[in-house]
Amino acid sequence: MAFGLVHRELQARRAAGGECFDLQALSVSTCASPPNSGWTKIATDWLSKAWHTRAISLKAISFGLIGVVNTAVDYGVFMIACAAYAHLPAALALSGWVSDACACGGPESILLIGANITSWLIAVTGSYIMNSSITFIAESGRQLRWRAYFTFVVSGIAGLFADTAALIFAAQILLLPIWMAKAAAILASFIVNFSLSHFVVFRVPGGVRR
Repeated sequence: MAFGLVHRELQARRAAGGECFDLQALSVSTCASPPNSGWTKIATDWLSKAWHTRAISLKAISFGLIGVVNTAVDYGVFMIACAAYAHLPAALALSGWVSDACACGGPESILLIGANITSWLIAVTGSYIMNSSITFIAESGRQLRWRAYFTFVVSGIAGLFADTAALIFAAQILLLPIWMAKAAAILASFIVNFSLSHFVVFRVPGGVRR
């Protein structure tokens, strides 16, 4: 009876990949790895290689996650700037002067543009730092350079235009609430920024994608 219990215990350990006992030699050895361990190693090796070669699927995931963080920063700074500029005499005076000088909209629209540019500058700086350090580390070498930063900023100006145009259109034409208009602007900016980053800014030399 006791031998049967020990035998079943040894079989359980063998199936789990633990220690194996040679009942005749009374020695201890290591069982062979479970059958699926080979597949686990293959998957791990592939993931590691893909990460180090920066496969486009992983870049998209990383870019998207960083985009979520910067979207929160952009949105939060925008709402704070809107509230602050609306109570700053200097900002009100400047928005009125710009509105009269360029005839490009009312003071309210100028304040929205100013708040939007402020939040965008802070968000794009954070985006450059994180994407250079994580998403496009193979291209940047995890080094921050002023020239690369300004190139990144210039490439994002198209996204800023899309963001601002969508914001003004949604707020002033569609008469949506500010929070909803800003959400639509963020979506438009994300589409433009991701497309330009992938196909233009961080494209692989020779046009060959991994």
